[in-house]
Amino acid sequence: MQIRKNLFQVGGDLNGLTFDLLGALWNDGNTYILKTSEGLIMFDCGCGDTMDQIFENIEYWGMSPKDIKYCLFTHAHLDHAGGAHILKDRGIKLIAIEETADAISKGDERCCGYLYHKEFQACEIDQVAKDGEELDLLGVKIKVMHFPGHSMGCTAFGFNHEQKNIVVSGDIIGTLLAGDFGWDGSIDFNKPIYIDSLKRFAKVEMDMMLPGHGLIYFHKPKNRVEESLNSALIEWR
Repeated sequence: MQIRKNLFQVGGDLNGLTFDLLGALWNDGNTYILKTSEGLIMFDCGCGDTMDQIFENIEYWGMSPKDIKYCLFTHAHLDHAGGAHILKDRGIKLIAIEETADAISKGDERCCGYLYHKEFQACEIDQVAKDGEELDLLGVKIKVMHFPGHSMGCTAFGFNHEQKNIVVSGDIIGTLLAGDFGWDGSIDFNKPIYIDSLKRFAKVEMDMMLPGHGLIYFHKPKNRVEESLNSALIEWR
C-alpha cells in the first residue's frame, strides 16, 4: 500500500497486507518501507513467517528486497521483530536502541514468543541507537525517540518526507480498533513509565503517524496521542 510517494506499508495482518495462520490477527505488526535513491529503509519486519509476503508486496511496487539496506525496530516483540534473523542473513543492517537490541540478541521473554506460541529466533543487532540521536541513513535524517511502557524498548522514529513530519510509532499507543494502549501482557510492561512516555509523546509535533498495527493517522495524529494520554490518566492513576 502506497502511503505517499516513495513511502509504503508492505506488512500488517490487521490491514490484511499479510496473513499468518496461527491466530490470524495481531501476529504480524505493520512493516513500512521508505524508498531512497540509495536503497530502501525498513521499519519493523513482522513475525518472520510472513517475510515472503512482505517481499512480494515490496516487489509489487517495483522495488526489490535486495535493495533493503537497513531495518529499524520499534521494539522486540515477535510480531514486529520475529523476522530479524532473516534480514540479518541477507546482510541487512539492523538498528535498535539498547533495550530492544538486548532483547532481540537474547530472544528471551521480552520478545513475547509465548503470546504467539512460537520461539523467537535471536540475532545480533548491528547498530545500537540512542534516545535523541539523529541517524543519517541513505541521506535521510531519522530521529530516535524512546518511549517505554508497552515494553521497555518502545521506540518511535521521526523523519521529514515531502515536507511532512512523519513518525513511525510502533505500539506506543493502541489502535482505534482495540483501545488506547499497546498490549499490556508484556513481561516488561510498566504503567507509571508508560504514562510518562505518553506525556512526552503528546508533545511531539507530527503530520502523520504510522502505528504498529491498524490504520495510519493521516490527519492530526497528535489528537489521538492526547486521547490515549487522557485515558491513561483516568484509568491508571
